[in-house]
Amino acid sequence: MEENNIIIVENLFKKFGNFTANNDLNFVVKSGEIFGFLGANGAGKTTAIKILSGLSKPTSGKVIVAGFDVNTQSNKLKQNIGYMSQRFSLYDDLTVKENFRFYGGIYGMSAKNIRLKTEALLKRLDMLNYKDMLLKKLPLGWKQKLAFSVAVMHDPAIVFLDEPTGGVDPITRRQFWELIYEKSSEGVTIFVTTHYMDEAEYCQRVSIMAEGKIEALDTPSNLKKQFNVNTMDEVFVKIARKVN
Repeated sequence: MEENNIIIVENLFKKFGNFTANNDLNFVVKSGEIFGFLGANGAGKTTAIKILSGLSKPTSGKVIVAGFDVNTQSNKLKQNIGYMSQRFSLYDDLTVKENFRFYGGIYGMSAKNIRLKTEALLKRLDMLNYKDMLLKKLPLGWKQKLAFSVAVMHDPAIVFLDEPTGGVDPITRRQFWELIYEKSSEGVTIFVTTHYMDEAEYCQRVSIMAEGKIEALDTPSNLKKQFNVNTMDEVFVKIARKVN
């Protein structure tokens, strides 16, 4: 893979009729990086993340993820990544343990490996005692952490998180980011979309989209210097209002 880049995007366009959702996107993500993909609702983030995770195809452009071409190898790509949707991806009418078993089967894991991974991940969350509880009985924050654990149970090289902390309280958000840091320290690449600008500070690099285009891409500290502001929220406001 080119210079240890786990994602390579060149001239990516995604159009729906006359509407251009992604307008000539160009960027790379390094292996093991925590990469923030930011923008207001409707900026084109979710469209792009669906393409990167093999759930949608670009109208044109080159997109390579984990060594796979999204245009021709989307099935292989899906087996080698983790994905957590903003619209919560686990099943409320299954128990915690059954959710792990279901997704482990989809990922092609052996029954023994599913059992070992389930126990290890639930122990990390201090949730072993809840393994036989129906998911719908658990608080939202717990569900989000479980969804993240399910997304990484097959040891993917990269995990896509689409607004994973939406709707949860600040303490739970911080706990969720501790899980992200932990996986990143193990060499897993984290690609995360969020509309919480304080979470941008937790990323090693961030891109900011507006109206389908990437308007800025750098480390949080460099972006704050570039726009002569103190917070990522102020960076975002300047970009949204097209203020230099």
